[in-house]
This record gives sequence, structure tokens and C-alpha cells, in this order.
Amino acid sequence: MLDPVTLAVLKGRLEQIADEMDATLYRSAFNPIIAEAHDACHGMYDAQTGATLIQGKSGLPVFVGAMAFAVKAAAAAAAERGGMAEGDVWLFNDPYEGGTHANDFKLVRPVFRDGALFCFLASAAHWHDVGGAVPGNYNPAATECWQEAVQIPPVRIMRAGVLDLDVLAILKANTRLPDSLWGDLNGQLAALDLGARRLDGLLDEYGDAVVLESLDTLRERARRLMRQHIARLPDGEYAFEDMLDNDGVRNEPLRIALRMKVAGDRLSLDFSGTSPACAGPVNISRSTAIAACYVALKHLFPDVPANAGVLDAVDVELPAGSVISADRPRPVGGYTETILRMIDVVFCAMAQAAPERAMAQAYGTINALSIAGHRTDAGRAGQRWVMFSFFGGGHGGHSDGDGLSHGNAPISTATIPPLEILEAAYPVRFTQWALRPDSAGDGQYRGGLGAIYEIELLEEQAEAFVFGERGCSAPKGIAGGGPAALNVFRYQQDGTWRTPPMTSKMLGIQLRRGDRVRLETPGGGGYGPPDRRTAAARERDCRMGYVNEGLKERSA
Repeated sequence: MLDPVTLAVLKGRLEQIADEMDATLYRSAFNPIIAEAHDACHGMYDAQTGATLIQGKSGLPVFVGAMAFAVKAAAAAAAERGGMAEGDVWLFNDPYEGGTHANDFKLVRPVFRDGALFCFLASAAHWHDVGGAVPGNYNPAATECWQEAVQIPPVRIMRAGVLDLDVLAILKANTRLPDSLWGDLNGQLAALDLGARRLDGLLDEYGDAVVLESLDTLRERARRLMRQHIARLPDGEYAFEDMLDNDGVRNEPLRIALRMKVAGDRLSLDFSGTSPACAGPVNISRSTAIAACYVALKHLFPDVPANAGVLDAVDVELPAGSVISADRPRPVGGYTETILRMIDVVFCAMAQAAPERAMAQAYGTINALSIAGHRTDAGRAGQRWVMFSFFGGGHGGHSDGDGLSHGNAPISTATIPPLEILEAAYPVRFTQWALRPDSAGDGQYRGGLGAIYEIELLEEQAEAFVFGERGCSAPKGIAGGGPAALNVFRYQQDGTWRTPPMTSKMLGIQLRRGDRVRLETPGGGGYGPPDRRTAAARERDCRMGYVNEGLKERSA
């Protein structure tokens, strides 16, 4: 049995390997969504089951949860084609097997020791553009997966350490930005190579058997801690449901419903009341939905080690044919919006059982926005450009204080790309980047504030699209806290400001030089009754401009 000091050292060393892989990709990727926003992750996975063993601290947790399914898919494909071999790297973007959406390319590399498979290292990263009907691929009008992006099944991109140029040619032919793709792919391959070297060094130092024992112990610790946390919750059933605005094709709300049951040290998350699969791209695959539950539970129980043991004491029920267990060819490009709503309902159901542990709902949408066109300036005339980015908002209040203002979505540890980077890379200018007053839910502890982003086009013309949520159903408070503001998107044409017919989603927005688009994102919901907020806190909210003049009576 490992002594506690050795276990702690090995845990830190293993996590450092994943952290170094993350850092390698962030520093080498061409695409700002990876290099600046850190929309990527790396981890270590079990050789037999593909289960998560180790994840980095800076990668996206939802990727790590879904990558267990991606590893299984790559291993199954390899088994049909001669098996995994040393020096191979498998690549694919199938969202139905590996989770999330087709922009997220997964690379899986087997690690061998003395000819035997020891584990898998895996990398997932959001590539800037991979074909499909719209630049950037968040197609709000897609009704099948082929309208969203090129579909790549598990294939060997590296065979015995040699890059497969045929596969590379297919990838580069299916993107509007081949240089970006080439840079991002090389960054992921380099990250996996570094991870393999670091792991070999650790195994040489401590021995394979000792490291394997530490991985088993960490999973058992996660399992035991989760059961202890669940056992402290009051037994019972707790239900909550929330809505998506629409699917981008039909202007009808979609229900995400949860019935949570606590029985001793077992937790059941039953989503049986959720809406059926829809025509538009807010469906998600089963693997993505399970990964969303993993992320929600890690928020609620942050001391539990981040590995597959988190879900060992949890039963997840996903109704077949629903919006959260969709099969090919249902479009899944807007998966972020749906998993955010799944996290919201888990938080709100948990708030009924243990409000001191839960957070009010965060702003609940990444507001995926793309502006794309062709350059007209000398030296770059005709060159394609695609600005794709996501944007922040407020997080929910909680028992320890106010929510975070202008944070990123709780599915990730990604960052919001800096405006300086976006302005330097693309022909746009941010005319506003500010906190949004009156956007937070009221309460004993208010939610964090959302933001205002206004972007002016500097090129002659471009086309934009937006894929957002929370335009019809505001983020909710818990324990008596109030709701936040709704999401608002507007765009300018011929000097007139307009809003999308479907509130939060629109394709084919034609812009000319000087036209602007404007996002006003929600804050987070409030925690606790508003009459318990102190006069000093309300006075500060007014003084800092978080609450406008017309609402100062709330501080009285």
C-alpha cells in the first residue's frame, strides 16, 4: 500500500504531465480559441476501459469527461484494423462517439511499456474552421451533422511515428483556414509527444507497478469521497426543469428536466422529462450529457479527485431519443448551450437538498459569434478571414458571497479572448467592452454582472452569425434569490438596430463597413432573499455603477 507522501507526490507529478501538455498546445496553436481562450484539454486514460485517470488543471473539464468515450472509440477502431501500435496517433471529430461537436478534434496516443499497453494519452482542441455551411461551424440553421462540419471517423494521423500525408490532405481540403489547422494539429501532436516523454521518465523513476497503484488509489479515493458527500445529503427526490429558447430552426422552447434522487450514498440523476431530439443543432450525444453531469458534480464537490471515480456512485438516466441523447445525423454543433442548461438544473436541484453547497445559475450561454469575409487591403486582397469567438457573463451568487462578474461558462476553465488579440488578428474594432449594469440577479448575495460587447466592422463587407441562449428564459436564483437579466443580441444595418427573429440565434447577417453587432450578456442569478442584503453592499453596488440610478431605491 502506498504511503500518503508518495501518493501525493505521484498525484502532483501526473497532473503536471497533463498541465505541461496543455501549456505546450496553448503556446504553439495558431488559432486564438486555443492559444488565447484555452479551448482544449489533455488527460491520461485507462488502457482497458478508457476511463479518466488524470486531467490537467487548465483544460476544459467537459472535454476530459467526454474524452473517456473518445478513447474507447479510437480503441475500437484500432481493434478492427490491426490494433494499437507504438508510435500511432488516432484522430477524429465524431461527436456521437467522442462527445461535444465536430470542431473539437480528438487525438489519442497509446503509451507502451516493454511492448504492453500502459495507458492512453489524449488531446482535444477546438479547431477554428472545419468546413460545413458557415465559417466557424456554429451553424444555427443546421438540420443534419453534414451541414455543420466535415465528419472524420477515427483514423491514424501518425503511423509508427510518421505523419500520414493522405489524411492531412483530406483535413486541409475541408477547412477555410488550412494554415490554422496545420498549426493546431502540430501543437496537439507536440503536446502528446511531450506527455509520452514525461510519463516514461516518471515510470522509469518510480516503476510501472507503483504508478498504476497510485492511479487505482486515486480513483478509489474519488469514489469514497463522492459517497461520503452524497451520504450527508438528506434522502429524497428533488426536481427542477429549465428551458432552451429554441433550436434555431423552430421557434419553440425545449425542456431540460431533472429528477434527482438521494438514497444513502447513491445519487440518481434522471432526465426522463427532457424534450425529444429536435431539428436544430442544440442536441447533444449521450457521451456529452454524461460529461456535463461530471462537470456539474465537480463544481458541487470540488475536493473530489478529478477522475472516473466521480461517477462511480452516480446513476445517470438519459431518455433515448431525447435532445440530450441524440444520434447521427441530428445536428449537435450548439452543444455548449444544452450542457450549460444541464448544469443549471443540477445546481438548482442540489440547492433544494443543500443550498449551502450550490450556486445560483450562471449566465448560461457562450454566445458563439462569427464574423467572416475576405480582405480587400493591399497585399492581402482576397484572403479569407474568420473571427470566431465566445463571450462571458455573470456567475451565480452562493452561500459565501456574490457571483463572479464577467466570467467564462462553468463548463470550462477557458478564458475570454482579449479584445487586443481579436483586433490585431481581424478587421474589427471593439467600440464597447464593459460590465453590464442591472444584469445580475438580486439577493442576499447578488449574481455577478454580465457584459456589453459592441464590435464594428472595418472591412468593406462581411457576414455574421450568432448562436446564443437565455434570450427568453433568464438565469435563475436559488434559496430565494432573484433572476438575472435576459441575453440581448442586436446588429446594425443601414443605421438601424435590429434583433434576430429567434432572439438568440441567426445566420446570414450581412454587414458593411461601419456596421456593428452588440451583445448584452446576462449576469448570474442571486442567492438568498434580497431583503437580507446589507445596506453597505447595496450602497457599494450603486457607487460602483453595478446598479443604475433608476434602481437605487433597492438600496433604501
